[in-house]
Amino acid sequence: MPTDFLLLITDYHLIKIMHPEIEALLDQAENRFLKGEELIAFKRQAVTLVQRLKIYEFLREKEASIFQPVANKLQETFPDEKQETLERSLKHWVLVLRYCAMAMLLNDQNFLEQRLVDWLSGIVEAHQTQKIEATVCNLLQTRLKELLSEQARAILQPFFDQAQSIIDQSNK
Repeated sequence: MPTDFLLLITDYHLIKIMHPEIEALLDQAENRFLKGEELIAFKRQAVTLVQRLKIYEFLREKEASIFQPVANKLQETFPDEKQETLERSLKHWVLVLRYCAMAMLLNDQNFLEQRLVDWLSGIVEAHQTQKIEATVCNLLQTRLKELLSEQARAILQPFFDQAQSIIDQSNK
């Protein structure tokens, strides 16, 4: 069996695992060609996948430059707070952004919910850092608005909003 064929099979299974919408389209087309509207939906998913990859790579490459101004402003805002408390909250949001980026890449809000609920459930409340966490969130939002295009933010924002909502709910 040619190697190229094996790669195509592997790529097919990887795409099915990573993107539920694409998986549904591929499942529908197992015994027939895609219909016109299904092909349009598939093309739309392919185009957004390219955009999602670019955003993900940008966030990965710029993580330090995204968070350094946030960290600086956080120290200015809470000068009397323990350094370890500020660092813990900042680390929470580094992880939150990473999870948001992966969920955006996968286009899977369930991925994000599972990661945040499993990991973050009650942690903010236990440390009583709600005000600091809210500040980091706002500073990060502002920083992302400075760095990302409007189109990129529109793709990432639903996942960021979902993360913020999950964190807010775990604080109640």
